[in-house]
Amino acid sequence: MNIKMDPRLSEGAVDFIDDHYLENLLVPKTVDPGRVRAIISKSMSKEPLCQEETAVLLQVEDPGLIEEIFEAARELKRRVYGNRIVLFAPLYIGNECINDCRYCAFRRSNPDAIRRTLSMEELRAQLEALENKGHKRLILVFGEHPRYDATFMAECVKTAYSFKIGHGEIRRVNINAAPLDHEGYRTMKAVGIGTYQIFQETYHHKTYSQVHPDHTRKGNYLWRLDGLSRAFEAGCDDMGIGALFGLYDWRFEVLGLVTHARHLQDRYGVGPHTISFPRLRPAQGVGKEWPYEVSDHDFKRLVAILRLSVPYTGMILTARENPELRREVMGFGCSQIDAGSRVELGGYTEAGDAQVMEREQFSLGDIRSLDTVMRELLEDGYIPSFCTACYRLGRTGEHFMEFAIPGFIQNFCTPNALTTLTEYLVDYASPETADAGAKAVEHELAKLPETPQKKELLARLHRIRETEDRDLYF
Repeated sequence: MNIKMDPRLSEGAVDFIDDHYLENLLVPKTVDPGRVRAIISKSMSKEPLCQEETAVLLQVEDPGLIEEIFEAARELKRRVYGNRIVLFAPLYIGNECINDCRYCAFRRSNPDAIRRTLSMEELRAQLEALENKGHKRLILVFGEHPRYDATFMAECVKTAYSFKIGHGEIRRVNINAAPLDHEGYRTMKAVGIGTYQIFQETYHHKTYSQVHPDHTRKGNYLWRLDGLSRAFEAGCDDMGIGALFGLYDWRFEVLGLVTHARHLQDRYGVGPHTISFPRLRPAQGVGKEWPYEVSDHDFKRLVAILRLSVPYTGMILTARENPELRREVMGFGCSQIDAGSRVELGGYTEAGDAQVMEREQFSLGDIRSLDTVMRELLEDGYIPSFCTACYRLGRTGEHFMEFAIPGFIQNFCTPNALTTLTEYLVDYASPETADAGAKAVEHELAKLPETPQKKELLARLHRIRETEDRDLYF
């Protein structure tokens, strides 16, 4: 029902998660293979699935049918995104926090956490380290604390965009932070942020209240659930949603994410730009007993089912997972990954090769360098991309869907992936990665039809290799 108790909520704010309805969809039922294949066929036509259809896929236990779901997800990913993988890095700005989330090392009651907020000088040192590795896309991460208001976050964004060294520059800054009010989102929009991410963590109301105490700001379920609705009303149209898998039944959380995506699409005409699906990881001062931990097999299933349920939504696979699992799961529909990541405050200049648990929100499963990850992607047949063109040309939100749904986005994405990859190969790559990348670029060029656009692409690649020209996007 609509709720008007808090005037800061969105117009017609509603708690659109019906636990009873979603739980009933998951009551065990006999699975009809014909029904499963019909749902897969609908998804392959690039139509989003409803909750009931997603629930049918979640009920599948037959190994043969599960493999059909996996293969469909692989094929759908190829059709919508091709073989491109977009890369980014997280940058933690501050871990002061007024919340007390049971699963988080940064919770306020954890005496082991080392509290810190980067100064602008320290932020620039992190940016220098990231740019010198070749990163072009960042997500800035903030705890929930009064000092991390929209004004402070906007200042960090402006610093990230303005700091340049050599050919290095940050072209896209996303935000992972607490929900804001309308004015806060307008402040963030004004400094040119990309995606604003808010993870509900768990969509299950009872579990949400158990892990987020009522007396904390995050304990307000509706304020968080309504956060992206306020962002849309304030003019932001590029949103990311996510759930922390392991807090409750993974199947329920998949239905929660699908429900959230459909709500945004129905209400604003634009679904989320990205969905994230991190799993619980060990963290300093956090108990290890979580009854809903997700196995590797079920993790693969949830990724594949999400891909089929939301065909046009980007899916982010994080470095929480180990390299072997990331390599396998990537094929099930992931379009973005982080690489060379550190989640300590100051981690890109101070942490060294080992993780420092008392300075992390959680432990990572993959701390390989950006160059190592790039080389593996290239050897596996992917084209790593640092493209940011759509965001800077206004191809976001509803405009992005106008390009993406008919498939026209391929005319921009492949050329832009190749130009940004070539920048990396020329400016930052090790000899081994440069060699693998050169072969991959030639292979992709050979697949493109002989058109005026290809001729222009070849000219731009030549300029990048032979001159100081950069950022030549379509």
